[in-house]
This record gives sequence, structure tokens and C-alpha cells, in this order.
Amino acid sequence: MLLISRTAKISPLADIEDSVRGSKIIIDDAVTIDAFVKIKPAGGSGDVHIGARSFINSGTVIYSGNGVRIGEDVLLAANCTLAATNHEYRSRARKIIEQRFSASRGGIVIGNDVWIGAQTVILDGAVIPDGVVIGALSLVGPGDLEPYAVYGGNPLRRLGQRE
Repeated sequence: MLLISRTAKISPLADIEDSVRGSKIIIDDAVTIDAFVKIKPAGGSGDVHIGARSFINSGTVIYSGNGVRIGEDVLLAANCTLAATNHEYRSRARKIIEQRFSASRGGIVIGNDVWIGAQTVILDGAVIPDGVVIGALSLVGPGDLEPYAVYGGNPLRRLGQRE
């Protein structure tokens, strides 16, 4: 189910798929979704909720998986990937594609007033608190991040604090 605010600005070149499993994609007021953004219900039955005044830049891909919640006033730079899902792979007796998806690590939660740098990958279980900045080319998985801190890299490390 697609629930898109009338004040959202979505490029005609964006691709937002409706779910066949009942996942909701909710896009709040004054959200901007740029060209070549892909929002795909896949890998679970979680919802995608993008908070007011957030901006999703070109080339970003969001898989609903176990759920993605993006707060208000969030900036996602170009070519980010949000993958709130995990493939099962442990059995050598079965092909990975046959093992389907593994248990949820809680989806992805991004707080308010967050900036995610270009080409960052955010994985299932990641919680990014209010005010955090993530540098470009970073990998964010489950872990304890501090509000209003600056992080970057792979492995992700704390680089500083917003004043």
C-alpha cells in the first residue's frame, strides 16, 4: 500500500513499487525523492516510512525487508543502499537462494536531523540516533551510536561530535 502525501515531491524517474505482501510505503509531507531512487518491498514484510521534509537523493535504493523508518529532516546523499534484510546461507546442502531470508535484526531506524553521506550502506539492525552524520562510503550495521556524533568508514568509527 502506497501512502504518499500530496506535498511530497517525487521525481517521475523514481521507482516506488507497491507491495504484494501488504507492506506499507508511507511518504510524509514535503519529502523529496530524486530521480533514480528505488523503493522496493522485498526480503520481508516490514513497512517503509519516510518522515517529513526528508530528502532522498539520486540512485538510493531502499529494500523494505524488516522495516525502514526514516525520521524527519533526514538527508540521504546519492547512491546509498538501505537493506533491512538478511539472506540465510549456513546450509551447504542447499543453495543460498533456496534458503530464503533469515530472522530480522530489527529493521533500520534513522532518527531526525540525520545526514547520510554518498554511497553509504545501512544494514538490518542499524539504529542511527538523532543528529548523527555518517560520512560517505560508510558501512552501518547494528551497534551503539551516540546522538549528534559524526561517524565514517568501514569499519564504522566515531570521528567527532556536532557542536
